[in-house]
Amino acid sequence: MSLTIHTTVDDTRAHVDVAGEVDVSNASELSEVLEGLVDDGVKSVDVSMASVPYIDSTGIGVLVGAAHKMSEAGGEMTLSKPQPNVLRVLTLLGVGTEFHVQEG
Repeated sequence: MSLTIHTTVDDTRAHVDVAGEVDVSNASELSEVLEGLVDDGVKSVDVSMASVPYIDSTGIGVLVGAAHKMSEAGGEMTLSKPQPNVLRVLTLLGVGTEFHVQEG
């Protein structure tokens, strides 16, 4: 399954819709988008995970790295509506505290 990323930016806030599986083959695409937002001065990023059925450790690493970079820049990152499989991976790896997770 291919990865689709759609970004909407409003001043210093951004909404990122991610659709598809996030894995080692495409995680760099998500990384470029998220890091670009931080570099552009965005202070609040909501990453919608509603259409992500699977994420591997590389994808999790991208999210954690982006959350750290956002925090260091004085901003915050939220993951919204993660599917149960994605939420389970976040919980098992203990990284759910790295960003705000909004279920449902």
